[in-house]
Parts: sequence; structure tokens; C-alpha cells
Amino acid sequence: MAPVEVDDRTSPGATGAAGVDPSALVTQAGFLLAHLGLHDDTELAISLVDPEEMAALHEQWLDLPGPTDVLSFPMDELRVPEPGAAPQPGVLGDVVLCPAVAAEQGAAAGHGTRAELELLLTHGILHLLGHDHAEPAEHAVMFALQDALLAAWRTAGGRAAADREGADR
Repeated sequence: MAPVEVDDRTSPGATGAAGVDPSALVTQAGFLLAHLGLHDDTELAISLVDPEEMAALHEQWLDLPGPTDVLSFPMDELRVPEPGAAPQPGVLGDVVLCPAVAAEQGAAAGHGTRAELELLLTHGILHLLGHDHAEPAEHAVMFALQDALLAAWRTAGGRAAADREGADR
């Protein structure tokens, strides 16, 4: 499995942070990287932050006010290998998630924080791989791939596997 690290910088008892299982995020990220055909030694960092830190990052990097749900910071500009090509190792980058924003969005969507974080992690990884959704054609490609990856994760029993790993720790 790819080296994935989670840095939980949320405040103890923070809204949305309760119940976030870093090991479940690691399991899902490893599944996604493998499913996309990336090298086993591809590195990924995931950070969990409070709304205040996310708002500061959002303003610093995108010049937009307020917290957002996910930010992605690519490093080695890795891409999904072409069919038949050998994947290259490298540092994919950082995905920054805000559990408080995810909790609000998950509640509004009717699927909860965990499902929202699964969606946001997938979305963030796709951004690291060069996908975007600014234009309608890009949006269609990125969101179709996001939906396919989430379906594969759930079909493979991803949540159940993450639950079992968390119980074993």
C-alpha cells in the first residue's frame, strides 16, 4: 500500500472532528491510489483542520474568504499511468480536509460526515492527479471518475474494511 499519513490538527471536541477515523482515511486513500494504478511507493499526506485554519489556507492560496471543504496541494505532478506504462513513485501531495465543513455538507446531503469525507478525499486526490472542474467537459470527466471510484470503494466493502481496521487498533 502507498505511504499515506494523516495529520489531525483539529481541536479536541471540534464540531465534525468527533468520529473521524484517520485509519479509515488511510485505508480509503490506499485503495484509491492502488485502484488508479499508482506506484506502491506513492506518498500522500492528509491533514484534518479546523474551520479557522481552513479559512486561512483558502484565503492564502485561492484568495477566497471563509473555510472550504477540501484543498489539494500537488507536489510531483504525478498522473495516472497510461495503459501498459509502469507507474512512477513520487510524492502525490497533500489533501487538506475540514471535518466541520464536511459535517455540515454531509448533513445537508443526507449522508453524514463519513460519506462526505470519503467523497472529499476522493475529490482531493483527483485534483492532485491534475483533474479540474472549471469547464463543463472537465467537470463531466472528473465527477464521472469520482463517482466510479466511490462506487468501487463501496463495492469492495471499503467502509466495512476501514471499520474492521479501526476496531483492530
